[in-house]
Amino acid sequence: MKYIIRGHRIQVTEALREYAVKKISRLEKYFEAPASETTVTLSVTKGKHAVEVTIPLVGVMLRAEDKSEDMYASIDVVVDKLERQIRKHKTKMNRKFRQESGVKALFKEGISQTAVSVMDEEDELELVRTKRFMLKPMDVEEAILQMNMVGHNFFVFSNIDNKEVNVVYKRSDGKYGLIEQV
Repeated sequence: MKYIIRGHRIQVTEALREYAVKKISRLEKYFEAPASETTVTLSVTKGKHAVEVTIPLVGVMLRAEDKSEDMYASIDVVVDKLERQIRKHKTKMNRKFRQESGVKALFKEGISQTAVSVMDEEDELELVRTKRFMLKPMDVEEAILQMNMVGHNFFVFSNIDNKEVNVVYKRSDGKYGLIEQV
């Protein structure tokens, strides 16, 4: 597995780098095919040490973050969170394959993209990031689980029931919403 370790408002020491790689490499035992790149971002904001780890895999994006008073403790917590996500995902996939009694294509051929835009002081729209990803056919429940695993408040997916592109999102009351195409 290739590790990209970045520091934001912090200098990444060799000891910190080695500790992060040692801890995160424990997760390799769960993967049949290793992830291409694991991105680790270490940052310090207002005295809080934050660690964010992203592991892109086929069909799922594993992501976890933690903030605490100690960088090493944050790394430990993030690895534990990722381990729970991996176990949960593997259990779910095994259950799904047993129910469907076989493996079928999990990905749709089309590629979609999302973009994040921000307003600057002159009220002009500026595109600051573009993401491209494969839409995986799934049901609403699986989309909510995926959204929670990546730690976002919305998730775009191909609804397996109606073959349409849908969006699930987390509402401010803690419940979930679904946006369907008309």
